[in-house]
Amino acid sequence: MELRYLTSFLAVAEELHFGRAARRLQMAQPPLSQQIRQLERELGVQLFERNTRSVRLTSAGQSFLKPVRTVLDDLDIAVRVAKAAGQGEYGRVTVGFAGASSHDSLPLLTRAVRAAHPGLELVMQGQTYADVALAKVADGSLDLGFVRLPAGRPGVETRVIGEEELLCALPQDHPLASRERIAVADLAAEPFVSFPANAGSTLRDATFRACEDAGFHPRVVQEAPDSYTILALVAAGVGVTLTLSSCLHIQQTGLVHRPLAGPPTRLQAALAWRTDNPSAALRSVLAVAAEALPTPAGPAGVPRG
Repeated sequence: MELRYLTSFLAVAEELHFGRAARRLQMAQPPLSQQIRQLERELGVQLFERNTRSVRLTSAGQSFLKPVRTVLDDLDIAVRVAKAAGQGEYGRVTVGFAGASSHDSLPLLTRAVRAAHPGLELVMQGQTYADVALAKVADGSLDLGFVRLPAGRPGVETRVIGEEELLCALPQDHPLASRERIAVADLAAEPFVSFPANAGSTLRDATFRACEDAGFHPRVVQEAPDSYTILALVAAGVGVTLTLSSCLHIQQTGLVHRPLAGPPTRLQAALAWRTDNPSAALRSVLAVAAEALPTPAGPAGVPRG
């Protein structure tokens, strides 16, 4: 059964006049009459009683009218939803992040997306560290990832959304806690608390690079899956750690943060996505992110990244 037959039936049923129905459908009357006769032949029932003066629905036509309206209304909704999804107003976007370092940026993004596109669903995957997020974006299992640069992967595009400074976190009663700045070399004999070696944490990598540049390999005595737990262990006196300025919001009794001596070590936070991802929903989220999480300006006021 052709869809145009249903459209023609509805027009005649509502107008109860073939001429008016034909004008409404912007077609000639004879083809309209032929479509109604073909529909009646396919159904095996008469839908209209018609003579030279009037057109009326038969009982079969009355019974047929409501389901036809439902079908055409549902089709109209389906068309509009499909068009909206194609324009990025509906759909799902999977986002990978690691909790503490996304404390500020993630809520800004989610609130802005909800306000701009209420029909979009963000599917959040927490404890997805930067290297893991980058790998998942590259293989297509994530649409968008919070990562840190450098993050070179073929087919993956990134945009800087912030900078984080490497800091030292240590127990409040530690002998080094009285210093305004701490040299990494002074931590050579200290026990460290760190992310697991296989977690894909760029913070762990940055910690090891800083220590090795200072002439030693850090002695990790305890590993933990997130910055909240790591800093709680540091506050408890288990060891020291290098953390990021984005984690300063984590308040622990007995914990202090100190900047490192020498030129600051900074890590760039970024969003990553596949350039060939066809998702219109992702494009909408990226457009919102450009406003909610703009690329910070460099020293000369020039955007980074």
